Amino acid sequence: MSKSTRRSLLGGSRKGKTVTVIEAPTRMNQRRKAKVGFWVTALIVAVLGGTVAAHYMHPILGGLLGIVAGALLGALVAVLIIVWPVLRIIWHWLPEILIGTFLVYGWTWLIFATPMWLSLLILAGIVGAPSAYGPVRRAVLSVFWCLTVRHRLRMCFAAFIAHNRQRTLPLILLARPTPAGERVWLWLRPGLSLHDLEQPGQVQKLAVACWANEARVTRASRKYAALIRVDITRREPLADTIVSSLPDHVPATMPATAPVSPAMPPVGLNFNDVDARSPRPRRSPDSNDARPRRTRQPEPASEDIDPSDYA
Repeated sequence: MSKSTRRSLLGGSRKGKTVTVIEAPTRMNQRRKAKVGFWVTALIVAVLGGTVAAHYMHPILGGLLGIVAGALLGALVAVLIIVWPVLRIIWHWLPEILIGTFLVYGWTWLIFATPMWLSLLILAGIVGAPSAYGPVRRAVLSVFWCLTVRHRLRMCFAAFIAHNRQRTLPLILLARPTPAGERVWLWLRPGLSLHDLEQPGQVQKLAVACWANEARVTRASRKYAALIRVDITRREPLADTIVSSLPDHVPATMPATAPVSPAMPPVGLNFNDVDARSPRPRRSPDSNDARPRRTRQPEPASEDIDPSDYA
């Protein structure tokens, strides 16, 4: 790139130092899409708007009004397409931007609304409460890990996850904490599929990049194949020791006549004397058996044959 002092919306240079917000291929692709979007929107709005306006005013004025409206809406669509990569970056850092804005303006308002000593006391209480109280501390850490996982996943997508021909990566929608870790929803762009994330070694790379124990990638919707869910596992909640409350329901003093189960099975049995063949269970006379019962036919009595008759 030449050392010029010109600056652009998506990237530029100053005094020989290049400052790039959006890569050049992406910037050129967005400009091409912006031109197409401008002309398509301008023509459609101009024709439809001029036709509708011609019914309420002079046809020439209606046509001019349609052309002006089409040009304005086309320019708006073109600007949105051009700045879309910047809007994506703002979306990626939106939680941090909101938190930073709240802290700056909140602290400014607190200083002007209260004395300095009271402001410091309130600040110490806000900062010290999460450190002293366990549930609040765990909630703050869960939010921290949700924000961290979003950036780590985006780094993984840019590093080793396959992208489509337009070099667009999956869009990270939302992240929320779970008892085992975090759950993140993704929206795959055209040209990507779940198979790209399930290739051998890709899931393990996601777990390593997110500083987690395990990562699982599954579909989040039966209707939309582009909606993907990533479950990040950091801990095993089922492996913790759980204190049962059942012993609290047992009375302290048990009556002597209370039935108890034997502490151990009876001993002294000789299993060699037990027949290995288990007897067939007898059918109760009241059982409803749909199968017909077979009656054994008596065998015919054999006649006494004297061998001397054949001598």
